[in-house]
Amino acid sequence: MKPNIALTLVVAFLFCAQDRSMNPTPKLYTFSMKTIGGSMKSLGEYKGKVLLLVNVASECGYTPQYKDLEAVYRKYKEKGFAVLGFPANNFGGQEPGTDEQIREFCTTTYGVTFDLFSKISVKGEDQHPLYAYLTKESPAAGEVKWNFQKYLVDRSGQVVRMLPTRTKPTDPEVTAVIEQLLAGQ
Repeated sequence: MKPNIALTLVVAFLFCAQDRSMNPTPKLYTFSMKTIGGSMKSLGEYKGKVLLLVNVASECGYTPQYKDLEAVYRKYKEKGFAVLGFPANNFGGQEPGTDEQIREFCTTTYGVTFDLFSKISVKGEDQHPLYAYLTKESPAAGEVKWNFQKYLVDRSGQVVRMLPTRTKPTDPEVTAVIEQLLAGQ
């Protein structure tokens, strides 16, 4: 009887191990990013949430979108939604500040409470690996054309849509998609 129990446990272990390999962790969750406060944060900590990733800049004509990003974050955060802001100085030198200057600007000018990360490059030879994934490998692939380009990610970690710079996060079409993703559709 005892050999049958051992055999059953071995088979169950092998089945579970095989099941994990058949459902690998979405690539988005494999990245670790430096927060604007200086600590490292795994994007795996966002598993199960709907995400809006956006490259941001403090001296851009679209900088007032910080207000909209914060509004949509506050509206949906209790339902499992998060905004991740990635400062970048790739377009017109419009994000020249240090991480501390960026954090201070965002919190005092726009009341930002969503997660901000350390400044990165979103294009070019020094493109951060996260943005290399978003622009080259994800289902919404395509180069980042300007500040405040956004990527929507479903609860399973799949990038489902790229939103161009001019599209406000509070646009009814965007919030409708966010609500669908939060509902698991």
